[in-house]
Amino acid sequence: MKQVQLYDTTLRDGAQSEGISFSVVDKLHIANKLDELGIHYIEGGWPGSNPKDAEFFERIHELKLKNAQIAVFGSTRRRGLKAEEDNNLTMLVKTGAKVATLVGKSSDLQVINVLKVTLEENLSMIADSVRYLKSKGMDVFLDAEHFFDGFKHNPDYSLKTLEVAAECGADCLVLCDTNGGALPEEIAKAVKAVAKATNVPLGIHCHNDGGLAVANTLAAVAAGATQVQGTINGLGERCGNADLCTIIPALKLKVGINCISDEQLASLTEVAHYISELANVAPDPFAPYVGASAFSHKAGYHMDGMNKWPEAYQHIDPAKVGNSQRTVVSDQSGKRNIITKAKELGIDLSDTDKEVKDLLDHVKQLESRGFQYDNAEASFELLLHRAKPDYKPPFELVDFMVVVESRRRPSTRKAADEMLSEAVVKVKVDSEIIHTAAEGDGPVNALDMALRKALLQFYPSLSQVKLVDYKVRILEESTGTESQVRVLIESSDGVNEWHTVGGSTNIIEASWLALADGLEWWLLKQEK
Repeated sequence: MKQVQLYDTTLRDGAQSEGISFSVVDKLHIANKLDELGIHYIEGGWPGSNPKDAEFFERIHELKLKNAQIAVFGSTRRRGLKAEEDNNLTMLVKTGAKVATLVGKSSDLQVINVLKVTLEENLSMIADSVRYLKSKGMDVFLDAEHFFDGFKHNPDYSLKTLEVAAECGADCLVLCDTNGGALPEEIAKAVKAVAKATNVPLGIHCHNDGGLAVANTLAAVAAGATQVQGTINGLGERCGNADLCTIIPALKLKVGINCISDEQLASLTEVAHYISELANVAPDPFAPYVGASAFSHKAGYHMDGMNKWPEAYQHIDPAKVGNSQRTVVSDQSGKRNIITKAKELGIDLSDTDKEVKDLLDHVKQLESRGFQYDNAEASFELLLHRAKPDYKPPFELVDFMVVVESRRRPSTRKAADEMLSEAVVKVKVDSEIIHTAAEGDGPVNALDMALRKALLQFYPSLSQVKLVDYKVRILEESTGTESQVRVLIESSDGVNEWHTVGGSTNIIEASWLALADGLEWWLLKQEK
């Protein structure tokens, strides 16, 4: 069976999507998730382009990756410099990464009009850079930028750039449809031509400007490419990159290439939604394989067929990619999911249909207010516990008030000319009501400080819990400041991380609910 290596560039190309900015912590979380998925290479970024990517390579060693190798990205040496004198190249070596992906021009028009060097100088830049990185013991993948456009205009020169890289020791020649305008038959023709010209393994890197990135990628694999580059959810500049969430199941389930295990494939939907949440982008419900509507059925004619034969209107079993069949506008929709998830969490729901239906109705009501539990398992687990009549929470929220003002009175924490945020909360523990106040660096931080101040006297161990990340999403932009908002909070005790969610038309209330869930879930775990 043909072997194909998966190369993910979500952390670099994906981060170039408009409106997306991953923190270093986000990038580390994503890298860990990609490793669990079975990705072979994770491109961490371009350390020469920004401090955040440089910090990522300093911290990536904290992770104990089991499947993936980390690749560092950079460009060929600049004109007029020796490779060992180019700071961008030396920085690639200093990261300690074992794999370097090097972008080099493979289109004569790009060399002349953009790079502004001679065609021969460009060949020297490629050769010197590959040779230098190989001398440092690194595996080198050449990203042949604009290859397919260059191959159409001047195929001899485009092939020459690859031949030079191969002669200098490149380990993989990655053919890039950088502008995303190629057609599948053009991709296949060019890949076959390169395969005849060199024995070095070939890769494919497609952009989606023509809506064909996945099709072009599969055409390249059929023509001989053995490394596939792409991003989770197709994130990327302009129209995005080839979507690995579509490519991976297509390779495994349609083409028969066992690029990841069955168990890893079953986590694909969860990984896709997880990374969407970290990117603060709503998951595309109509995405192939992993979208919430990918296996949904509404038409009565379709549902009649599905009841008779599950394969009537589905091209695969959704469970293979971690998704599920969904009946739209049905009282029965989602009940099985809730029961299954409860069992996974060790919570036994009543066998009575009414209890499960009441819980499902409650979930739907909360979702209409902005709650969503795809990446907030801690909040969902609390929802299941709260549905049990014998559940006693470690504390109850009674009331809160937040004041944000400027220059009216001095703060004990800040200079008098800065914004003051102060929160007052009432919390009930057993029969005692605690009334506390605290200031913070903004209203959410003030709420967090006041809530902890109230609870620490009863639960000193809560001092271990820290708020790691905070994201807000506006759900109904058309209603302006009255829009529903969702707040997703990540908490950590230094060992484990968990996510909670709050929803409301009031961003402070949504934050309050998510904060409280984060603390309640942790206290609940300490009792077990």
